[in-house]
Amino acid sequence: MLTIGVLASGRGSNFQSIIDEAEAGRLKASIKLLVVDKPDAYAVERAKKHSIEHLFINPKEFPSKDDYFRKIAAELKARDIELVALAGFMRIVRKPLVDAFPNRIMNIHPALLPSFPGLHGQKQAADYGVRISGCTVHFVDEGMDTGPVIIQAAVPVRPDDTEDTLSARILKLEHKIYPEAIKLYAEGRLRVEGRIVKIAGCELKDEYIVNPPIG
Repeated sequence: MLTIGVLASGRGSNFQSIIDEAEAGRLKASIKLLVVDKPDAYAVERAKKHSIEHLFINPKEFPSKDDYFRKIAAELKARDIELVALAGFMRIVRKPLVDAFPNRIMNIHPALLPSFPGLHGQKQAADYGVRISGCTVHFVDEGMDTGPVIIQAAVPVRPDDTEDTLSARILKLEHKIYPEAIKLYAEGRLRVEGRIVKIAGCELKDEYIVNPPIG
């Protein structure tokens, strides 16, 4: 069974979606640890409810960002974590953690990467006037939302969409595709070749592209 460590900064709704799939038996994985960088992150309450170990690691207590991520890597390694999932973790992951878990850190971003990386991807999309937006699960490298894409899901952008309305529709898809990407990893079906993530046993077709109707 795949062992997962989760990093979060806020409410942790994607953390909850992973918990739900694991507890339902649809995801053969065990979440062993939650690490937060804010003591009041609501994700901690989710961890407590589901008896998941949680740690607050204060970045202010470390002389450098690299030292901070070296500490996180050490805590994950100590618990034999196999896959790290970022769930609203609002920090760019640094080299010590990336090197400790190469192609073993996932993140989900609320835009169709490489478009609109960084903060407020939904607002960027709405303000730009694109017709299609969505979300992306990707492996993490040292850049900002630049790692290899695993799964994407798309939604139409309505003419009257705001950041909030678009965010709400995208979030529903985030909760669907993030556990799915982890499931593919747990089944050993993902292979990274350069920038391309190959999925064994299937093509990247409609089962990973979700287009709900407008209206």
